[in-house]
Amino acid sequence: MLTVSVKWQKELFPKVEIDTSQPPYVFKCQLHDLTGVPPERQKIMVKGGLLKDDANWATLGVKEGQKLMMMGTADEIVKTPEKVPVFMEDLPEEEQVVAVGHTAGLFNLGNTCYMNSTVQCLHSVPELKSALVSYPSQKSSDLDHTSHMLTSATRELFNELDKSVKPVAPMQFWMVLRKKYPQFGQLHNGVYMQQDAEECWTQLLYTLSQSLRSPNFSENPDTIMALFGIQLGSRVHCQESGEESSETESVYSLKCHISQEVNHLHEGLKHGLKSELEKASPCLGRSALYLKESRINALPRYLTVQFVRFFWKRESNQKAKILRKVDYPLQLDVYDFCSDDLRKQLEAPRKILRDEEGKKAGLKAKEKTSGSKDNDVKMTDVEGPSNESGESSKPTSKEGGPTDKESHLTGIYDLVAVLTHKGRSADSGHYVAWVKQESGKWIEFDDDNPIPQREEDITKLSGGGDWHMAYICMYKARTVPM
Repeated sequence: MLTVSVKWQKELFPKVEIDTSQPPYVFKCQLHDLTGVPPERQKIMVKGGLLKDDANWATLGVKEGQKLMMMGTADEIVKTPEKVPVFMEDLPEEEQVVAVGHTAGLFNLGNTCYMNSTVQCLHSVPELKSALVSYPSQKSSDLDHTSHMLTSATRELFNELDKSVKPVAPMQFWMVLRKKYPQFGQLHNGVYMQQDAEECWTQLLYTLSQSLRSPNFSENPDTIMALFGIQLGSRVHCQESGEESSETESVYSLKCHISQEVNHLHEGLKHGLKSELEKASPCLGRSALYLKESRINALPRYLTVQFVRFFWKRESNQKAKILRKVDYPLQLDVYDFCSDDLRKQLEAPRKILRDEEGKKAGLKAKEKTSGSKDNDVKMTDVEGPSNESGESSKPTSKEGGPTDKESHLTGIYDLVAVLTHKGRSADSGHYVAWVKQESGKWIEFDDDNPIPQREEDITKLSGGGDWHMAYICMYKARTVPM
């Protein structure tokens, strides 16, 4: 063992030990710790030239107390980062929700997937959440107690979902839902039975329509009707007697009737707007067959479509399921189903939307052909929404941006949620919600387990087997400011 001093730049390191039983590379590693100069950059002067990594100390003639000279530049000192990294689990839970990109799942409380999937789909509607936030804690005099309790429970559950990344147990909501609608509390052998998700969806919307229309809490006297309501105008005609009458009604969904001729949602909706009914004929003095043909007079912000997959089977005394594959699009145009008056109202907004998307398509084409010799750009067909959310890039409401223009419906809708059913009967099997997030990503909410999904896989839930198939689709209106 030798002790030497090492001179490097203006610094002198005294009493540096050399273990002569080890190669010089080990000595260089010692100097790296002292100076920060990596061994490969060190130039140490010894007898006969520069010290090599594998040299033999015995032949170098290094003596006790000798001063060695070293040259070389040190590595840059790593600075402490100005911002200390924050791990997601250390963030407040509200910020974790933003970081994850989706809200929490819901625990299954015992055959409650029908309820969980309904809640997840409706929870994706920001305007509904805003209306619930404004809902007063005190019950209005014209509202029954259980409706008020269910509305309050919905508000609290939505709030909990927004603030949590961990699964939420919807116990209070479920208790109040059973109190308001006892059919959801049916037991079989002491276990709560599976229920129809469409019934849960319809009953919940009906309750919210009663509570959120209270004149003392909101500027809009009928919030739910504005968001989900469809106004239909129908012509009822009897071919036998020639009688004809007209009627109007408001519904919360369009029905897609499924038969051997129906392969696509558009065909099913066309069938759903035509029906035959038997009723008493004043002219004939007996029952007669009437044909009812309906058209849409007013459209909602969110268009709900129900696939009529279940029917009552007398032999088995239960709701049987139609498994037939029925394709549905990511973008739905309902212009063909509208009345003449509504079509006239839609023409100007649709032209603005086409022009807007045409410009964007032209811009994309120019970007693709920039740098080429041919500067002629052909207009391409526009597919999909203007941006991730399916809205026009401009603000579409008075509250939504600096413009004072009002948003107008175009009759074109973008798919934002799908509620699926897997199984052979409405009162068994499993329900799941597939919901598009604000970021444009799709999440499958299988009770307490949120799973990211690709958009191209969403339209594959069209049926034809025992896999999940669309039972309810919710579309969001594409609007333009005017």
